[in-house]
Amino acid sequence: MKYNISQCLSIPVLLGITVNTMAQDKNNIRLTDKQSIPRVVAAMTAEEKVSLVTGMGLRIEGLPPGILPPGDPKDANIPEKVPGAAGRTHAIPRLGIPSLTLSDGPAGVRIAPFRNNDTTRPYYATGFPVATLLASSWDTALVTQIGKAMGKEALEYGIDVILGPGMNIQRNPLGGRNFEYFSEDPLLTGHMAAAIVRGVQSMGVGASIKHFAANNQEFNRMQLNTIVSQRALREIYLRGFQLAVKYGQPWTVMSSYNKINGVYTSESPALLKNILRGEWKYKGIVMTDWFGGTDPVKQLNAYNNLLMPGFYAQSQALLAALKDGSLPAQTLDANVAGILQLAIQSPAFKKYKYTDKPDLTGSAAIVRRAAAESMVLLKNDSALPIAPPGKVALFGVTSYKLIAGGTGSGDVNKAYVTDLDKAMLQGGYVLDAGLQTEYARYIAEKTAQQPKPTGLFSTPPPIPEQQPDTDAINRLAKYMDAAIITIGRNAGEGSDRKVEDDFLLREDERTLLKAVSEAFHANNKKVIVVLNIGGVIETASWRSLADAILLAWQPGQEGGSSIADVISGNVNPSGRLAATFPMAYQDVPSAADFPGKELPGGSDNGNPLMGKPSEVRYAEDVYVGYRGYTTRNIATAYPFGYGLSYTTFSYSRPRIASAPGTYPVRISVTVTNTGNRPGREVVQLYVSAPAIAQGRPVRELKAFAKTAILPPGGKETLQLSVNTQDLAWFDEAKMAWVVTPGNYKFELGSNAAAVISSADLKIPKEIIAEKVSVSVK
Repeated sequence: MKYNISQCLSIPVLLGITVNTMAQDKNNIRLTDKQSIPRVVAAMTAEEKVSLVTGMGLRIEGLPPGILPPGDPKDANIPEKVPGAAGRTHAIPRLGIPSLTLSDGPAGVRIAPFRNNDTTRPYYATGFPVATLLASSWDTALVTQIGKAMGKEALEYGIDVILGPGMNIQRNPLGGRNFEYFSEDPLLTGHMAAAIVRGVQSMGVGASIKHFAANNQEFNRMQLNTIVSQRALREIYLRGFQLAVKYGQPWTVMSSYNKINGVYTSESPALLKNILRGEWKYKGIVMTDWFGGTDPVKQLNAYNNLLMPGFYAQSQALLAALKDGSLPAQTLDANVAGILQLAIQSPAFKKYKYTDKPDLTGSAAIVRRAAAESMVLLKNDSALPIAPPGKVALFGVTSYKLIAGGTGSGDVNKAYVTDLDKAMLQGGYVLDAGLQTEYARYIAEKTAQQPKPTGLFSTPPPIPEQQPDTDAINRLAKYMDAAIITIGRNAGEGSDRKVEDDFLLREDERTLLKAVSEAFHANNKKVIVVLNIGGVIETASWRSLADAILLAWQPGQEGGSSIADVISGNVNPSGRLAATFPMAYQDVPSAADFPGKELPGGSDNGNPLMGKPSEVRYAEDVYVGYRGYTTRNIATAYPFGYGLSYTTFSYSRPRIASAPGTYPVRISVTVTNTGNRPGREVVQLYVSAPAIAQGRPVRELKAFAKTAILPPGGKETLQLSVNTQDLAWFDEAKMAWVVTPGNYKFELGSNAAAVISSADLKIPKEIIAEKVSVSVK
């Protein structure tokens, strides 16, 4: 039986699922531990089992009726444990099965900030730095600390599972949710995701890595068919998830909205059963993205354990399938057992006494430090750092209204955002009071004029920059020491970005940048540009107007303070790019195929949330991001892995420390701080493999590490490991990961386009690193 959201709108609400919570079981069977799960499953009624694999529906205040499908009427009067959480599972009290509460999201706990219209008692959560900024740290230990802080907040607010991290590949700069994702590279993505999962789950709260898989655009996402080769799927789009499963062991995985090669991911036994559980030995559960897929029977048969947020038509379809045999009883039981395994790990099962009072002050301190350490210095012509009490002219709307994070499910209801102007004043800088007052007036005026949000997902339009007052700018250029211009960008769930006025600067931004640059340079003053953005933008056409460019991404609620820490030199920037900044959009390997195309005659069946039937072809294959630029010798504005420091570093020649023919291959290198400031360096190890007829990227990231803070003259020796699967490529004909014989160059690079030194390793014969048996189609 198939359904879709629009069809569910017309299904009459009759009776809810009958869950006999009053009956007394003769044997008093209850969920107590892992060993009790088979007994509990055997004691459950069919209705109870179906209730456990379907969530309790979704409540969104203010949403017009008819947008979301009706839930079970018996759930309507059950109060929410945590208002504003994304969803809940059903409790079965007679068997000791608790209801689990699931909350967005990737940048912090997303719950309602107020309850019962009482604004005197807030329930704020911390707005953490977005994933792209965290990945720019290249520091898994730091990211684990963020995960711990996030997990502790979830624990204290009564949350059992955080719906994050997001870890789809940033295939294209225009992806609307790129800020939620780590990188264009699967290795960096996988290790960052594993790090944050370890942190969250160390607090006794589950994480959910998402969206599995190939969900790299928002365009018609619920009816989009991603057409991708098996090789690209394995090497690029599944590899990060594989690493996150291996090194993070997440409690849950969230399947994505899209189809892969014609099959919805949530209905794909090849993806969820054969690869995830068979090849990767995953032990947790899989849940759908909210309202994902079209056939609940196929989803359960694919071992997608939990249908979220759950609605009445799904339950009825599953009960009917159980009766007619299209959903075997043992398959339903296996899905139920997985959810019970999740339940016994949860704070709800363990009856944790949450306080609703997390340590927001402690989390804010971690946010400030993590964001500052992760920022990327793209350019610096002796403009930074600027020591207080320097006099700084602050331009740009987002200098005074910082964008802490993106919109949609990746947003967080936070108590405050520290803007750059306030942070600069607190840091001892002198700002122009008149300029600050004028920006405050202008921003308030334009904010009041903005249209009300439309739809379930809505990113507010940007406030245009004021037309520059030439006389005022010339006056400021004479008596201020430097100018800072902040350029802001926001995006979010439900739509992708555009090239014009988004990837490219708007005309009002260009006008402001040009006017400030000319005036300050005429007075021999420096101009610094801060990029407060959620996705990659074009920089090549205007970067000559700036003396320094600091990429702050969307740095979380303490973002202004983090930026000020880098500007002052209190923090030496050690971030490196997790995504390439191209010279022009047409250079992007996926530019011709993004975001996809609608199919003729398609319909959203009267529900705009469904989108229309569409497809996207990943024609660039494995040549995503830097793999495409380096292989095709396309110049970039700032390559993957790039970033400057306030100090300098030197490297010893890399040494292969492992014995010939043994794996993993171990590479040793010593890094020395050759500058005059303390700092940290990111060591990036790329591998250039022998040529094959099918083609391979020129080089691929295979390991990375980050030094401790090295004082001037300080040294640290790092060892990096590369195993056989890291060296392998996926051979579709052999359905295997193959290490081709020949010479391998282990290249230490300051970025993907700049090799510092290398060491060679000859592999004499072919190695089959892993044989697989299934294609995703």
